[in-house]
Amino acid sequence: MYHDAHAHLGWTMLTFLRRLLDRFRVAPQSGPRVTGLPASSNGASSFHVNWDMPPDRSIVAVEATLEILVPPVVDRLHFWALQASFVGPEGRLGGAHLGLQWHPSHPGHTAVNWGGYDRNGLILDGTSSDLPSARGNANTRDYAWAPATPYRLRISPGSNDGWWLGEVTNLVSGETTKVRELHPGGERLISPVVWSEVFARCDDPGVTVRWSDLTAIDDQGGHIQPAAVRANYQSHESGGCANTSTTTDGIGVLQETSTMRATPQGGRLTL
Repeated sequence: MYHDAHAHLGWTMLTFLRRLLDRFRVAPQSGPRVTGLPASSNGASSFHVNWDMPPDRSIVAVEATLEILVPPVVDRLHFWALQASFVGPEGRLGGAHLGLQWHPSHPGHTAVNWGGYDRNGLILDGTSSDLPSARGNANTRDYAWAPATPYRLRISPGSNDGWWLGEVTNLVSGETTKVRELHPGGERLISPVVWSEVFARCDDPGVTVRWSDLTAIDDQGGHIQPAAVRANYQSHESGGCANTSTTTDGIGVLQETSTMRATPQGGRLTL
């Protein structure tokens, strides 16, 4: 009798706990993720613009113009960057990204970032920056960018072999700001891409940025512009929002959040 009563009590408690948990359990989202926060490991929804580049050119610098046409209004990090990977005789040596940020912890919510990782996933070493940083972060520095203003991002060889300079030029004022230099090693760049990394809710007010004049420079000084780009979105399984979109507007490539997706995954856009 004792064992039967004990077993019944245990079953009753288990049933009660299951019913209690069912009341508070958040049901998994079915269908595309268009509301709530991204479910990725870093809390962001990212989407990329991959350049179609000729494989037989030795690239030593990459540039792109960024305009934040419709800026964020929520206090969550947004990051828009130009990225490239470094290559030397020993192979691929990691990559780095240069871009502007809407960052709640920096003055006016505006910052610039030049940082990256080596092939082992470790943060790259770099020089100190002349720009201050409200957070004391070596990669992210205070930078007063303005909406609807074109900024030219450039990654190019630094002061010594294996060092790479990140700099930003305000194309309205003509002022160029050297962020700092990174030391990944390498002699050339591969796999240029521009992207948006958004830590806001999928249904927060939409943000629009434009990328234009995508340019690579080879070791002979030749300028190469991709004839087309390809859209790449973070998948639902990886936590991405389904209402981000990459399109063109006759000037450049638009990346938009909280909107209908007009270009599918892998879609090719001519420039």
